[in-house]
Amino acid sequence: MTASEIALIAVAAFLAGAMNSVAGGGTFFSFPALLSVGVPPVMANASNAVALWPASLAGALASRDALYAHRRQLPMLSIVAFLGGLLGGLMLLSVRDHVFTQLIPWLLGAATAMFALSGVLSRQLARLRGSALPGHGLGGTLFQFLVSVYGGFFGAGMGIVMIAALAIQGHTDLNEINALKNWLSAVIYSVAVATFVIAGAVSWPHTVIMLVAAVAGGYLGARLARRLPAQWLRRMIIAIGTGLTLYYALKP
Repeated sequence: MTASEIALIAVAAFLAGAMNSVAGGGTFFSFPALLSVGVPPVMANASNAVALWPASLAGALASRDALYAHRRQLPMLSIVAFLGGLLGGLMLLSVRDHVFTQLIPWLLGAATAMFALSGVLSRQLARLRGSALPGHGLGGTLFQFLVSVYGGFFGAGMGIVMIAALAIQGHTDLNEINALKNWLSAVIYSVAVATFVIAGAVSWPHTVIMLVAAVAGGYLGARLARRLPAQWLRRMIIAIGTGLTLYYALKP
């Protein structure tokens, strides 16, 4: 790696860590940066997952108190997340780079749309607070499994869809939904990361640089979260996601 490439992925990872701690959407910075320095698409996605993995663990640990109310349901939800994350990770490893390259604009576009609609989803969930929702059933569990597969395969925007999946399964308290989302995301990322590491699909020189930078960015982002206009950041992320989607869609 050249000095400019090291600087590029370090800055991108720093921004990714900061964005994830403030408004989410960090993958829109870190994943394209790895592609731009020549990391193959599948390896770039795996390396990005490993680099941002500690943040998911931190979120899960920070939410552990709110999980107590769902201690009986947590084992089954965790098993579903584990199996889905494992399948998604294995699916990624089975895809050839040229095929994944063709999927990139679709994945980025879907993640951008989910991120853009997150505010609408949050308002809908707020209206559902205290109302009767369908109980835990096969449909909700299947949706949760599909979300977990997506998380293991790509992951950007997964949290937004997981909130909807948990609401479908009958959860109404927003704090508990967020805590469950953090925990299940950590399970999905952990098993996917383990799969990528065992398969040797990680570019460690790039990943180590990004991991350190992402942790630093996450720490700073958490400290500045209350001072920054999160709505502006969200709009910037949506604009970047839209631009990247168009770029990779039109790229020869």
